[in-house]
Amino acid sequence: MDNDILFLEPVFKTVIWGGTRLRDDFGYDIPSETTGECWAVSAHPHGDCVVAEGRFKGRTLSDLWKNVPELFGTDNTGDFPLLIKIIDAKQDLSIQVHPDDEYAAKNENGAFGKTECWYVLDADEGATIVIGHNAATKEEMISMIDEKRWNDFIRVIPVKKGDFFQIEPGTLHAIKGGTLILETQQNSDITYRVYDYDRLSNGQPRELHLEKSKDVIVCPFEQKDPVPAEPAKAAYIGGGTMKRLVSCRYYSVYEVDVKIKGWLGGEYPFLIGSVVEGEGSIAGHPVKKGTHFIVPNDFGTFEINGDMKLIVSHI
Repeated sequence: MDNDILFLEPVFKTVIWGGTRLRDDFGYDIPSETTGECWAVSAHPHGDCVVAEGRFKGRTLSDLWKNVPELFGTDNTGDFPLLIKIIDAKQDLSIQVHPDDEYAAKNENGAFGKTECWYVLDADEGATIVIGHNAATKEEMISMIDEKRWNDFIRVIPVKKGDFFQIEPGTLHAIKGGTLILETQQNSDITYRVYDYDRLSNGQPRELHLEKSKDVIVCPFEQKDPVPAEPAKAAYIGGGTMKRLVSCRYYSVYEVDVKIKGWLGGEYPFLIGSVVEGEGSIAGHPVKKGTHFIVPNDFGTFEINGDMKLIVSHI
């Protein structure tokens, strides 16, 4: 087998709140002036990435997961576990919440729930983000939603480049305008909208999911720092630094700053990487801002050269 790194072609999504930074900042060939999402590493039916080069060129990630499982150090049961996105919020996203696995399996035809985390790639001066709410009880939460007391209900906090947030199921949240985010999440596309600013799409309000949202929103909200809960499975040595941002049951995520040369390796079954600043090479392959890749199982420790920042993750 050609045990080489898999470089992936992103899938892009046109959305009501999107902009052009995926083209302007990353150089992608985007489909519209309101392109809000780059599904950078995805095997989801709503966006299945294709391998860009090498032995597996032209094959989808879901195909490789199912038919070449040795690349990932797993069997071929279930679905590919993670989904990596870059989100360009020119305008505010809807106020929303995600279910956990149990609720999604019961109410969304066996789908995964969604635990996710956000690394803020950039944010306008004075930008804010929605994390959590101000209701003390479930009853108060339902009352605030029914009475549309959004200013009282929604918890808005400042956000800046380099911030990181872990978003557990049941957490009310929203990315707001002027932010650019790399999102690592479970492989799920289940979102419940609570409030959408009364915007119209094709002349109609977008669908809300109020009853399901009331079911899953956790009350009261408790801010928790994303403290790593288990030993790190990846390590970086050489010029630069590596910082673990979070470990949870679904993923571990790291920020890697490369200065000239270093080596990355570990005991993960496979590693997902995204270059978010700069350029250089990964195991001899040229990479630049906007390159996304998977290091397959048993690839071993590999050399990184250049001046760049990466966000890497593993299950």
